[in-house]
Amino acid sequence: MVARIPILKLYNCLLISIQWELDDATAIQFQEDLLHKIHETGANGVVLDLTSIDVIDSFIAKVLGDVIGMSKLMGAKVVLTGIQPAVAITLVELGIHLQEVLTALDLEKGLETLQRELGEKAWRANPM
Repeated sequence: MVARIPILKLYNCLLISIQWELDDATAIQFQEDLLHKIHETGANGVVLDLTSIDVIDSFIAKVLGDVIGMSKLMGAKVVLTGIQPAVAITLVELGIHLQEVLTALDLEKGLETLQRELGEKAWRANPM
């Protein structure tokens, strides 16, 4: 059975904190789950916290880049938080380009960044 990463909805945004090293099957399942959740909820923002991830391999790095690009195509801004030095090095060395991706040091700063980007309407129960 594939482990599922919890995706929490906060107003019009989704919060994900990956708490363990990902295997290939879990990464693919996460990709499908996140895209489905964006479609289902109409979320316009995603905060993806990677604080607990110390290292990633090339496949997980590619899936991560793909998830970010696919989320943007579906209209959701993505903020990556808690990127560890080894993960940053791996992403750059593998050519995973995240130039337009917002980043923050931790989850709290990521939420603040997303709020600034999306404006106050993203933080109301029923955004108009």
